[in-house]
Amino acid sequence: MSKVRDLTAPAGAMPLVEAENVSVELGQDAKRQVVLQNVNLAVPEGAFVSLIGPSGCGKSTLLKALAGLVQPASGSVRVGGLPPHEAARRRQIGLIFQDSNLLPWKNALENAAMLRGVADKAMPRAELRDRASAMLDLVGLKDAAMKRPAELSGGMRQRVAIARALTLDPAVLLMDEPFGALDAITREAMSQSLLEIWERTRKTIVLVTHSIDEAIYLSSEVHALGAGPGRIIDTLTIPLPYPRGEATYDHPRFAEMERRLRALLRRGHRREGPR
Repeated sequence: MSKVRDLTAPAGAMPLVEAENVSVELGQDAKRQVVLQNVNLAVPEGAFVSLIGPSGCGKSTLLKALAGLVQPASGSVRVGGLPPHEAARRRQIGLIFQDSNLLPWKNALENAAMLRGVADKAMPRAELRDRASAMLDLVGLKDAAMKRPAELSGGMRQRVAIARALTLDPAVLLMDEPFGALDAITREAMSQSLLEIWERTRKTIVLVTHSIDEAIYLSSEVHALGAGPGRIIDTLTIPLPYPRGEATYDHPRFAEMERRLRALLRRGHRREGPR
């Protein structure tokens, strides 16, 4: 039996990712709308947290604000004490989306090493390739390094995307529904693989998901968002020990967390005012 370890961030740990009173507005003139309003978020270093909420509540927009891809109308975002665009420039942020965005004519190793503007700046090409090879090994694709995307399953393609994000050793991984297009069994297998990667690397991970089970199974903390406009309505600390496995789903506290989170999501669907 695996020994239970405390892999949660220690109490009082300094946040690595911070959003303070963040509001985001999108659109122009009469079509401009408030997508996020006064969002506060603090993610400690080494934590695994999830953002969950109804479609259109601004989960992905919040993730993009954390990555520096969306500029808040008000409030501030910090990653490692830096504005996110500066943290990204220093290669401290890794991004993973639902679409793996692999180049079909390149093999898995070449895709994992495809980091535009990195070669000859951050590290020599040979070192970059060696690093990408090590990350493919980490995600369990050592034997598939020479295969092209068409020869890989959906889950394997997402593993290549994770390896690519890890190649430059970022402090933070921001993941937007990375397993959303996979079937249920593959999705569970990818969740387990992601947990094992997190346990080995202790990266700070912020995951956007629509899956209640996925959020509870993976996370030490889950932030539930409501719609109209998007805001965090509550935060659940998940009291399930790591490492987690199939037996975690049968843990009595899992069912309790599922009920509480489901109730929060029903509440989050009730819009407050016009969008």
